[in-house]
Amino acid sequence: MSQQPYDASSSAAPPTNGMAIGSLIASVLGLTLFPTIGSIIGLILGYMARDQIRDSRGTMTGEGLATAGIIMGWIGVALAVIGICLVVLMTVGLIGVPFGITICSGLGNTF
Repeated sequence: MSQQPYDASSSAAPPTNGMAIGSLIASVLGLTLFPTIGSIIGLILGYMARDQIRDSRGTMTGEGLATAGIIMGWIGVALAVIGICLVVLMTVGLIGVPFGITICSGLGNTF
C-alpha cells in the first residue's frame, strides 16, 4: 500500500491581499472616525488591491474585500461632498437671507 506524503502547500487557500483588507478597514474608518481622509485612503488601497489580485491570476484572493472598500470609500466621499454642499448652502443662506431682506425692504420703500 503506497501512500503519498501529505503536502500542506497544495491544499492551502491562496492568501488574501493585505491591501484589500486595508482598503476595507480604511473605508470603515472613513465612515466613522476619519471622514473623507479614510475614504480616500480606502479608495486608493482598494483600486491597487484589485489590480494586484487580478494580475496574480488566482494566487491571491480578496477581490470582494477590495470591492467593498471601494464602494464604501465612494459612499464616504459622496457623504463628504453632500456635507460640504450643505455647509455652503447654510452659510450662504444665513448670510444671504438677511442681506436679501434688507435689499427688498429698501426697494419697497422707494416705490
